[in-house]
Amino acid sequence: MKIGLIGAGRLGICLALLIEKAGYDVLASDNREDYVRDLQKGIINTAEPEVQDYLLDAKNIEFTTDNIRVISECDIIFTLVATPSLEDGSYDVSAVWKVIDDFKDVPILLDEKSLVIGCTTNPGDCNDFQEALKDTGIDIFYNPEFIAQGSIITDLQNADMVLLGGNGNHKSELSQIYEKIQMGFISPSIYFMSTKAAEVTKIAVNCFLTTKISYANMLGEVLTLSGMENEIDSVLMSIGADNRIGKKYLNYGFGFGGPCFPRDNRAFASYASKVGVSHNIGEVTDAFNEEHATFLKNHFIHKNKKKIPFLFEYLSYKPNTDIITESQQYRLCLDLLNEGHTVYCADSSLRDICDSRIIYDNPNQEVFVIKL
Repeated sequence: MKIGLIGAGRLGICLALLIEKAGYDVLASDNREDYVRDLQKGIINTAEPEVQDYLLDAKNIEFTTDNIRVISECDIIFTLVATPSLEDGSYDVSAVWKVIDDFKDVPILLDEKSLVIGCTTNPGDCNDFQEALKDTGIDIFYNPEFIAQGSIITDLQNADMVLLGGNGNHKSELSQIYEKIQMGFISPSIYFMSTKAAEVTKIAVNCFLTTKISYANMLGEVLTLSGMENEIDSVLMSIGADNRIGKKYLNYGFGFGGPCFPRDNRAFASYASKVGVSHNIGEVTDAFNEEHATFLKNHFIHKNKKKIPFLFEYLSYKPNTDIITESQQYRLCLDLLNEGHTVYCADSSLRDICDSRIIYDNPNQEVFVIKL
């Protein structure tokens, strides 16, 4: 069996390399010609751990810019193309529609092939994709990945849960792929459902996590304003010790950010609103995340009695990544700069893409360290 992948970006290349390591022949495509040429030479410029090593070790993977070749030669084709957010919070799936058009252009029968959509889509999109391909006989699955930037390979290898929407050909083969990818001896929990239910589940999972983060930050604000800032950790640890709640994501700090959580939270809020749910949690959580950013700005300015420069350890949305998309740390940095404060950053790796007012030289004066 040969596995194809269309869209070998940050996540796609990791999945392709893990499938190859699991013993499959893989053909992956991407529309960036220079990027594909580098991949063919075993070269990739990425901050993701392990990816370069996996690429150098791979023996049964090919790279191309030709989607038609991938569709023609492979039995199961994953697609992980970009689906950016629209103004209403929903996802722009036009890149997926281009892949659907590519399937229509393949001059062979497709009734023994499966298309696995791994990029985030709106609830109901996969039904529309299946309808568009109904005359081809191809089966569509929805299979989003639950990973974090900076640990994609590790997260794929240690999945808490695998979500598979759809019920066509290759259902058991898809399960086997994920079982072979896992590092441990325990098979991942695989949940089967309709594609639409899976699309809801994907964004609902991240909406729950953003809600949990916001709850911890709200409680932290309450304790801070009550004069108990030094007891925030103790209170949250005790609440998280209740096994109905759990300690994961229950920490006081910056609001949620990055390329996934804010977008999925807004997508869930948008869908809930469209089906008639008012005052839905996604909207409330997003609004609180905005308020918390303002709270932190005012809080740190108030604490900095000496009005000395501020120092950030990093500006990416979390440590050990190169992503500033919706980074709450970077937002705070800009807010402080706009208020007229001097800001230093200890990590100069993002110098080229961050505000030029930030100072990266080692400060030779007293500074106020931003730390939560």
